[in-house]
Amino acid sequence: MLNRRHLLQTALGAGAAYGATSLLPAWARSASAGNLGIPSLQGTEFDLDISRFPVRIGGKAGMATGINGTLPAPLLRFREGDDVTLNVTNRLEEDTSIHWHGLLVPFHMDGVPGVSFPGIKPGETFSYKFRIPQNGTYWYHSHSGLQEQLGHYGPIVIDPAGTDPVSYDREYVLVLSDWSFTDPHRLFGKLKKNAESLNFNQPTLSEPKGLGGMWGRMRMSPRDLADVTGATYTYLINGQSTEDNFNMVFRPGEKVRLRIINAAAMTLFNVRLPGLPMTVVASDGLNVQPVETDEFQMGVAETYDIIVEPTEERAYAFVAESIDRSGQAVATLGPRPGMRATEPTMRPVPMLTMRDMGMDHSMMDGMSGMDRGSEDKADSMNMDGAAAHDMKGHDTGGMSMKPDPNGPSVQPAKVIEADIERGPGVANVAAMPMSRLDEPGIGLDDVPHRTLTYSQLRALEMNEDHRAPGREVVVHLTSNMERYMWSFDGVKFSEVTESIKFYEGERVRLTLINDTMMPHPIHLHGMFFDLVNGGGHHMPRKHTVIVKPADKVSVDISAEHVGDWAFHCHLLYHMHAGMMQVVSVIPEGEASTSNSSMPMDHGAMKHGEDHS
Repeated sequence: MLNRRHLLQTALGAGAAYGATSLLPAWARSASAGNLGIPSLQGTEFDLDISRFPVRIGGKAGMATGINGTLPAPLLRFREGDDVTLNVTNRLEEDTSIHWHGLLVPFHMDGVPGVSFPGIKPGETFSYKFRIPQNGTYWYHSHSGLQEQLGHYGPIVIDPAGTDPVSYDREYVLVLSDWSFTDPHRLFGKLKKNAESLNFNQPTLSEPKGLGGMWGRMRMSPRDLADVTGATYTYLINGQSTEDNFNMVFRPGEKVRLRIINAAAMTLFNVRLPGLPMTVVASDGLNVQPVETDEFQMGVAETYDIIVEPTEERAYAFVAESIDRSGQAVATLGPRPGMRATEPTMRPVPMLTMRDMGMDHSMMDGMSGMDRGSEDKADSMNMDGAAAHDMKGHDTGGMSMKPDPNGPSVQPAKVIEADIERGPGVANVAAMPMSRLDEPGIGLDDVPHRTLTYSQLRALEMNEDHRAPGREVVVHLTSNMERYMWSFDGVKFSEVTESIKFYEGERVRLTLINDTMMPHPIHLHGMFFDLVNGGGHHMPRKHTVIVKPADKVSVDISAEHVGDWAFHCHLLYHMHAGMMQVVSVIPEGEASTSNSSMPMDHGAMKHGEDHS
């Protein structure tokens, strides 16, 4: 798609033609007007003020930190190929920033304090300047402290320079989020003191105990699906709760495009419109071959574009249900303004299984009748999984690895896998991680309708880089959930001394192994990755991927965008606790000096702090 030289030209040419205004076509103007509660800004120069302001959520008053006084922030409408300037003024009493999530910008415009720029001081204005090299649905948010949780996020729509391959008559932008009236630093403090203090979805004595003994010894609950639940959160669509009833209007027979953005701090959502099939046409801003489904699970920071074609004159419920089913946000899609769809009854809370522990499939038979000896054996298999990693920490050269059935037959000749720092921050290592790309997500494997899986996604256009990866870099997602410690390879970000190295021009495979029992949406800044899902030369290109418990996910990356890029779990409190790293793309010709440690400015990087 894009190479480093293109991005350098983008940076150098960003000072030109800022006075020009690109007008929206009629369909886009009318569609934007339908997005009640989201002001829309378009053009090539934008003034964005970050401040504190009052909001009203579900009839209750609160204070938000956001942009231009709205929750969510204004919809920014760009056009592919435009040069834009965004003047961001900080009216807070603390530093702030804006990261353009999924946009391929020069690294010094990426907006991550301590990694790509110093941040924006109180009273200062920082001008982001870059060319728009892509189109699709994206979003923007703070990368400072816990400001995202307070409302510092907003949607981006980039219209294509040419013809859009997706045809539709009307569109709506839907920003999903989780809101709390409690200060996020207080919530984080509670999680550090007691990781289960905000999870009220625990099993009752009357429910099947199943693997209760093993869960207890691992100090885990089979309902550790979300750290913060609907008991604390109000779930929002475009800043409006179910009670507020965000309203969308259609004419029967129209094709309606819904651009859905998960801008939550901590919540994975299950998205559906009961009685109305959805056709997925884009994932993370990039077009995919259309696939019809009835429900999909959405990680924090992912975006999906869908087409629906309602033919009946009735109100349909758009449902965004939290993964732990402790709450939901419901909007209305109806033929007349002001209609209210029936809110569906909450479904039973799902339970984690042996598969989520990284166990062998053969051990799943007879779970309910498992005796103490079997539990001890299974427990030992999981906890002793670290033995399988004793030989890591060095270049394994030509060592062969068992091929992933969902991946290409050619495996990288060189595998780099760091030692996992065993200690208080690593409670367990999955003994038998496996690819779970053909599973729809926790709680959706037994619903009576179609569900989307990553294995179904295919890029609409052929991948441009067909090279097999020359190296594989393996990263483990690690934690001690009881102590609320989150990390990569057992090292929290505040203790990292060296970045992960990619080299300009190389094709590299990044393999993520989840040794925790929670799903993590993992985001790599500055570049898209090709999800190795059996798609041949049509692997879907994404910027964020959910890694399920005991999951093993591989992505192939063309390392073209030189710079230092944040790489982290997009669950805000996990990132804040330390599940973050930096990927450095080393310029061509500088590989010989790449072994030196990258200086980490952890003072500026607020997300790397551990407030224990």
